[in-house]
Parts: sequence; structure tokens; C-alpha cells
Amino acid sequence: MRYQVIGDTMPAVEVMFDAAGETMYTQSGGMAWMSEGVSMDSNMRGGFGKSIGRMFSGESLFMATYKAERPGSMIAFASTVAGEVLPVDVGACGGMICQKGAFLCAEETVNLSVALTKKMSAGFFGGEGFILQDISGKGMVFLEIDGNKVEKQLAPGEVIKVDTGNVVAFEKSVKYEVETVKGLKNIFFGGEGLFLTKLTGPGRVVLQTQNFNEFAGRIARMIPGK
Repeated sequence: MRYQVIGDTMPAVEVMFDAAGETMYTQSGGMAWMSEGVSMDSNMRGGFGKSIGRMFSGESLFMATYKAERPGSMIAFASTVAGEVLPVDVGACGGMICQKGAFLCAEETVNLSVALTKKMSAGFFGGEGFILQDISGKGMVFLEIDGNKVEKQLAPGEVIKVDTGNVVAFEKSVKYEVETVKGLKNIFFGGEGLFLTKLTGPGRVVLQTQNFNEFAGRIARMIPGK
């Protein structure tokens, strides 16, 4: 298959199938447009147990699988918020851990499963929840980024502290923890909440400039109450 990312503000990835039988899958409702010659099958990918796990990690219970019936057919998957679409070659990077909701679509050979954080504190207080998404296998996966993409290559032992909502994904060599903001004044008046995500290298970290949950909360506060 071949692909191109099109658009700037609300981008989409358009996939061209080179051969019959090539397959892409996405969460329910992720498809934007497609040509003739593509069949669709909605299913609990991986069975009921894995489907429930995906639901808790921010994806839909059912996944939609699209299969090329002839060469040259096309399908596109669009982002849900303003930002970017990040292509990732899973086999080349050895897989990644991503926040819930970052997954857009992937080739059939890419596995999407639940990843439990090693420390309970990361799950209960991390902001994005105890359950993250583990991306493994081979092939291309496409991730959604809110706002603009920022990439950091951490050296061994190098640390970056991030508001959890601004974390998109990181390589499996990166250590993930949550730490408490120090100082009562910072906790109550700093505006950053109680916790920050601590990422320790080595490895690649992908961040986003917009925390969409925080943005949505600000919009909600401006809506007059009934």
C-alpha cells in the first residue's frame, strides 16, 4: 500500500491499495471517504476480551476493517480535531506506547492492545488513565496529534516532565512515571493540577502542543448554564 497525508488544519491520511487483499482497520466511524472496490467488515478485533480492553483505553468496542477487492482502490481516514497525523513504521521502531485516543488507523499486521503501566500511581493519577495502548507488530500505524507535533530524542537517563494530556506516544525503552507537583502553592494556584508525567530516556517521545481535554473544558465553562 501507499499513503499520503493531506490537509493542514484537519488532516487525513489517504491510503492507496496496490493489491487485492490489502487491509486497513480503524475504530468505528473512522473512515472519511473511499472508492469503489473496498469492502467493510465490523468486528470485535481480537475477541471480546481485547475489545473490552480497547474500550477502556479510549477506542470503540467494534473495529471496522476495510479490505481492497482490487488494486488501485482507495480509502481515507480523517482526524477528529485540528492537528496533525503522524505515520509510524511499527516494525522499524519496535513498537510504541501511546495515550488513549491517539490511534487513527493501521495496517492489518499492526497489533493494538492494552498496556498497563508498571506503577499504580501512574494509572490512578496520570490524567490519561491507568490503561494505555500498546502498538506492536509490523506495518504502518497512523496516530492523531492535537495541535502541533513536538518530538524529543531522550538520551539515557535524560528526563522530561510533561502535562499528561500533552503526551502522544513514546518508544518502549522510555520509562513512564507520574510525580506529584511540589509545594502547596503550586498545587492550588499553579493551574497544572497535582501531577506531571515523567518520561526518562533513552528513546523517542512524541508530544502535542494542545491538550484537547483541557481545551474542551474551557469551552464547557463558557457555555451558559440552564
